[in-house]
Amino acid sequence: MNITYRGIAQQLPAQLQKKVDVKFGKLSKLLERRGEKEAHVAITTERHLHHAEITLQFYDHQLVGEGADTDLYTAMSIALDKLESQAVKQRGKWREKARRHNGSGRKQAAPEVTSGKAVRGNGTKPAPTSAKLIEKAQAQRVFRVNHMNRRKPMTLDEAMMEMEGGRDYMVYRDSDRECVSVLVRRRDGNFDLIES
Repeated sequence: MNITYRGIAQQLPAQLQKKVDVKFGKLSKLLERRGEKEAHVAITTERHLHHAEITLQFYDHQLVGEGADTDLYTAMSIALDKLESQAVKQRGKWREKARRHNGSGRKQAAPEVTSGKAVRGNGTKPAPTSAKLIEKAQAQRVFRVNHMNRRKPMTLDEAMMEMEGGRDYMVYRDSDRECVSVLVRRRDGNFDLIES
């Protein structure tokens, strides 16, 4: 990784440079899979506070890590940690996008199912997840409840009568206490009441 410093009159002390190089080496392993990267480090000092800003390009995105501390190494370390978390996030997004789409922008074909196991296109290696788990994950959805169609508050006895139809739980607004309550049927036939 090529690193250019700006804002420092002289070289960093040897011990500090060694520590910074170790951190940049760790970041370099994470980033340099598609060519060598170039990082720009800008350091400014106000009174007793050092500001470090590290900028680099990664997958057509500019990653910027900023850190400030009274110690120069700590400020640079904070900036590098922020930069590393951004790089991990961007790499994850890129991987997910690359997995969803085959290089030409088309979606990949679904895995074939043979004898309950998902198999890749050539039929030689079984995939780690089964087709049922994939279908279940795609089928799960979250439905938002519209608060405009609220039901009227009810008492505990009314909620128990509503549960007579075989429901396992009932969420309702208690008319006596003006709070949201959950009535849950236990396995032994009794009820648990949870009030907020």
